[in-house]
Amino acid sequence: MQSQGCQYVTSFSKHWPCFFPQHGPGKKHNREITLEPWQQQIVDAHPWDFIRGLIHSDGCRIINWTTRLVRGERKRYEYPRYFFTNKSDDIRKLFSDTLTAVGVEWTTLSRGSDPLNISVARRASVALMDAHVGPKY
Repeated sequence: MQSQGCQYVTSFSKHWPCFFPQHGPGKKHNREITLEPWQQQIVDAHPWDFIRGLIHSDGCRIINWTTRLVRGERKRYEYPRYFFTNKSDDIRKLFSDTLTAVGVEWTTLSRGSDPLNISVARRASVALMDAHVGPKY
């Protein structure tokens, strides 16, 4: 079933790799992923669309929580944050570079010794993301 306001579009061509060289054989996290100059121009002109697409595909917005001792009593503290998870160093770099360009502060989180997640947790940056990204659908 199709979501309201969405269109399902397909296209098949042996020439797609000519237009989108990122789509090649093998696992994407094992090959170089770079944007062609014309693609980077589009991202530069529409950075929030790029960020939104990446969050909606490989990211999430969660309510994180922790506890702290306040006057001898343990209190629960909750705050929203965004995560973007991707094995590809190149894709994480494209995402984080675009976040930096729009003024979003971010950090890298690792699973073991492998960087895997980009985290946005500072209040002002989460508010900026909330204003431009919107809920996943």
